[in-house]
Amino acid sequence: MLDSLSGAVEQTAEYLYQRGAAVAAVGGNPSEVVALYTRAVEADPNHPGALFGLAVENDRRGNDDVALDLYERSVNQFPPYVGSLLNLGILYEDRQQYDRAQQCYQRILDSHPIHPRARLFLKDAQASGDMYYDEDAQRRRDRMAQVLNVPVSDFELSVRSRNCLQKMGIQTLGDLARCTEQELLASKNFGETSLVEIRDMLASKGLSLGQYATNKSETPTLFEPEFMSPDEQALLDRPISDLNLSVRARKCMIRLGLNTVGDLVRRTGDDLLECKNFGVTSLNEVREKLTQHSLKLRGD
Repeated sequence: MLDSLSGAVEQTAEYLYQRGAAVAAVGGNPSEVVALYTRAVEADPNHPGALFGLAVENDRRGNDDVALDLYERSVNQFPPYVGSLLNLGILYEDRQQYDRAQQCYQRILDSHPIHPRARLFLKDAQASGDMYYDEDAQRRRDRMAQVLNVPVSDFELSVRSRNCLQKMGIQTLGDLARCTEQELLASKNFGETSLVEIRDMLASKGLSLGQYATNKSETPTLFEPEFMSPDEQALLDRPISDLNLSVRARKCMIRLGLNTVGDLVRRTGDDLLECKNFGVTSLNEVREKLTQHSLKLRGD
């Protein structure tokens, strides 16, 4: 229908917005989507749909400041987009502005009293606002989380060590820190030389073998490429963005350094719940998305 229109209408904000939304819906070029939304906002700086669409695209790319400004402009229009209010509330929570986040969710509930996500998000924001938050401790945990999520493939290991780690399903420094020396030595072809190499690698990052062994509640699922079909390997190699998660769940994946579906299914539900602003609602969403692909989190 859009293709059938021509002339001055092609320069209007509504046409450009609808065009951008259509391209996004069919999985078209993301750059084209951004360009169309940008032109729509230039044509009408107060178009709520175009502001929301452009905000979402910036949100997905981690441009939080730009997204925040666009969401705020969008919710100032009438009627405001529910999606704008939800996503703006999440950005406010990330900045520890819990009162402003609660106002966003309450605005939704004023018009939609039983909106499930708004009710749950409001409850989460109220609880977070009442909690004492140790910012320095959180920064330390975030830094350690980043270190633990560094792939072992980033280090120059011997072929023997690399193959052994791969067979054991060890992908990150965190996986190694949860593994004991005895477990490594029990692996076929893994000897003292490889053990010394692994110790030195962990020591360079302030870690040691078995440091987090008590956090390992069960044996992780092993993903050995030689025992997987090409389709199964391709599924685990797909980016997490293919799961179409909500903004809140997606931000948790970024914080945890999870890039592929395979990275995600190696985590437990408790691992995800430790991430700031990630609650049971988001966990259920992740489980539901994985179930659609016949996958589960580790331990489920």
